[in-house]
Amino acid sequence: MSPAETEREAVIRFRDVHKSFGAQHVLRGLSFEVRRGETLAVMGPSGTGKSVVLRHVIGLMKPDAGSVEVEGHEVSRLSREALSELRQRMSFLFQEGALINWLSVGDNVALPLRENTRMPESEIRERVQQKLALVRIPDAWKKMPSEISGGMKKRVGLARALITDPEIVLYDEPTAGLDPEISHSINELIRDVQHELHVTSMVVEHRVRCIKTVADRVLFLEQGQALIDLPPREFFASDHPRLRQFLGTDPD
Repeated sequence: MSPAETEREAVIRFRDVHKSFGAQHVLRGLSFEVRRGETLAVMGPSGTGKSVVLRHVIGLMKPDAGSVEVEGHEVSRLSREALSELRQRMSFLFQEGALINWLSVGDNVALPLRENTRMPESEIRERVQQKLALVRIPDAWKKMPSEISGGMKKRVGLARALITDPEIVLYDEPTAGLDPEISHSINELIRDVQHELHVTSMVVEHRVRCIKTVADRVLFLEQGQALIDLPPREFFASDHPRLRQFLGTDPD
């Protein structure tokens, strides 16, 4: 880790976080940090709490014990108004894109601005067009969700996630359901957006190629705890027996 990386402040911080659902203990003392401007990939076996982690960051869940801090604020202690203000600095890209079927691509992307700001329509349209260009679908405004491919839906979802110029972006399996070629293009797009906008990101993902492309660090969860936390090159070269078992003999 370079001195510059060490000096960057933590934007997201989990401290000894526990979370259970009935008798199922999902997080068991999870601790980690995400520094400003970096992308942390979270991987691990099914049911180990990867998506639960994202929901704690955005305040959709509260820990049973421990604390989750975002930008220095303990999320579970924020008032409804303060949590709403914090969420305006974050965006969440869902697996399925979560597009509204009866709205055009442009109107889907514009929705957060129309619902949460008093921005003039002319400015909204200009910003939407900028974001559509950023995700490389500049002519998609009038298309309906039923008329576009799964890969394009992911791009639209990303444009909508970026429309408010968030400081933090959370991705939940961004290439789920896509073929390898389209997945590769989405991975590169996420990386390019990261470099251009300098956002802080967390990516829940199990596809090795996605993680190698987008991540600055990889966090491996096992039984609700952080088992391994390394840069991708070191992570995939690790001889940790649990990681080798999870990845299989071929890390590619």
